[in-house]
Amino acid sequence: MDTPNNINFNPHVSVDCVILGFDGESLQVLLSRQSDEAPQEEYHSLKLPGRLLYATEDIDDAARDIINQLTGTDNHYVRQFRAFGSINRTSNPKDVLWLENVVKLKIDRIVTIAYISLIRINNRTHKRFAGHDVGWYKIAELPQLAFDHNTIINETLKEVYNISSRQPKVLFEMLPQKFTALQLRRLHEQISGKELDVRNFSKLVLSKPYIVPTDEKEVGVSHRAARYYKFQSSKTK
Repeated sequence: MDTPNNINFNPHVSVDCVILGFDGESLQVLLSRQSDEAPQEEYHSLKLPGRLLYATEDIDDAARDIINQLTGTDNHYVRQFRAFGSINRTSNPKDVLWLENVVKLKIDRIVTIAYISLIRINNRTHKRFAGHDVGWYKIAELPQLAFDHNTIINETLKEVYNISSRQPKVLFEMLPQKFTALQLRRLHEQISGKELDVRNFSKLVLSKPYIVPTDEKEVGVSHRAARYYKFQSSKTK
């Protein structure tokens, strides 16, 4: 993230953003590398986009600043999730040394406020991220991340799953405007971590008034062309 000159940090509070996206097949998370102002050969772990809170900054403003810098817009689902303050968050000396190198401050224990952001992965987002040291990584294939960021991501998935049961609109923030039942099922499975029965799920899709079938079908596919559906928010009530 870009850091203004002459800024005082609060060395005990940070913001981390779990930006989730779906490309039609895989649920993915946006990650950066511990290479900002530090030798990349020494600090190479992947991490969630985030930073220490500035001393005069509102927490929500910090999260939106990070997300806006990466996505180029504030037109995304963004929600404060929860605080992570385990005493083991800074148990890896390399993580602490990297952070101290970047902010030029002594770091002991640090509490982070996690935010959830849900976006669609498309060519526009790929172009936007080209100017930043970030990339999409499949949730199912994540390596060990810096700090406790694997835990934060796992807890975020549980939260998104719980929210989507009460607010169905949430999942459709990540789907294309026109999607197939298969794409919707894959997204459900990867968020819940459970395989779903194809027939039962198809019946469920057709029974929801806010999932509206269109007259369009897939083209140029080797299998039987699937029908496209769209989300209609006015029918969720």
